[in-house]
Amino acid sequence: MNVKGLILVFIFFGIGNAFSQRSEENKIMEILHAQDQAWNRGDLEGFMETYWKNDSLMFIGKSGVTYGWQNTLNNYKRGYPDTSAMGKLNFTLISIKRISKKYYQVVGKWHLTRTIGNLQGHFTLLMRKIKGRWYIVSDHSS
Repeated sequence: MNVKGLILVFIFFGIGNAFSQRSEENKIMEILHAQDQAWNRGDLEGFMETYWKNDSLMFIGKSGVTYGWQNTLNNYKRGYPDTSAMGKLNFTLISIKRISKKYYQVVGKWHLTRTIGNLQGHFTLLMRKIKGRWYIVSDHSS
């Protein structure tokens, strides 16, 4: 193969990887959008569909570390017992960074608009591709 051929191979490989990465980022953004829609409907179980349904799921918040999907859901139900406590959720993404083919890190802001007083903070998510689908495996929200 000549030099031109090698350059074309590298260009096509690079373009292919860029499109693949952009596609994965779009899938992650769609998942987060589905998550805020579920929250805004008052559907905590739907909101939790984006989390890894496993005892190894890790959620870190102001009360410390919680392990497990069910424990995380229970904490959400205690903290947000009704739609007035839940308010309306809005995410602002700061960065989506590919760590490997199976992992992405997502950093952003969350804001709850509520009649009982607004809340806001930041989050860092570790997302893992499991059986072709992206899940939150670790969430640090403050």
